[in-house]
Order: sequence, then C-alpha cells, then structure tokens
Amino acid sequence: MKVHSTNYFDTFIEVAADTRASCGIIPPAKSKKSIAEMQHELISKNPYWYTSDDIFFQVFADRNDLTKAEYQQAREQFFSKGQPCFRASPLTKTYGFGVHCNNEGKVALFGMETESYHRFLADPTIKKVKAMKSSR
Repeated sequence: MKVHSTNYFDTFIEVAADTRASCGIIPPAKSKKSIAEMQHELISKNPYWYTSDDIFFQVFADRNDLTKAEYQQAREQFFSKGQPCFRASPLTKTYGFGVHCNNEGKVALFGMETESYHRFLADPTIKKVKAMKSSR
C-alpha cells in the first residue's frame, strides 16, 4: 500500500496571500474543538516535537475517538490516500500563522507579526511555500 505524507523538510509555509489576519490569532474555543484549535494546541504546546503527519493523524484520531490500539491500522489507512497539508490548514489560511518544518520534518508555529516569521522569510537556506488562498 502506497503511503502519502504531508511532511515538509527545511521549509517555511507562509500565510495565505488573502488572509484577513494581521497577526497570529489563537483559534477561538468552541464547545466541540475545531480542527484549527486542535492543531494549534498540539503544536503550540510542543514546538518541534511532532511532524505534520503526526499532527494531522492525531487530530483525525481525536475527532474519531480512536483508541491507542486502533492507531497503527488507522494511521496506515489514513495515509493510504493523500491528505491536505499545512498549506490548506486554517492556521495558515485564516489565523495568521506560518509553519516552520525543520530538517527532521518537525513543526512549529510563528505568528505573521513576529520577528521569527520575518527571519524565516529572509533566510535563503529555507524553502518557502505559500498557504493556499481561501478564494480562487
């Protein structure tokens, strides 16, 4: 079975060109956590701990109430087809966060207003990709 990955390496994912955010905004809490809220919580509490694949699968597992025993088989099935990456995440499209993926594929968030965000943009050694636009 072919495995598809969402991981990037030595890459900075910039906010979408059409974002309305002017800074990184923590996704608002709702009665049922949104995908953006779950992604933000995992990454902000554990910068450079998880890969993109880890984040997307954990959000899927939590939203589907999977048990730890179900993880291995569910993960194989989850990545047997292509999944949207952080270029399509509400964090980069709506909430004003850039995502840095280090040389191990581990991710961290940076608000578009931060010095770190602008340092990544200026660094010629890091590949840059933009998040997908919300409108066509």
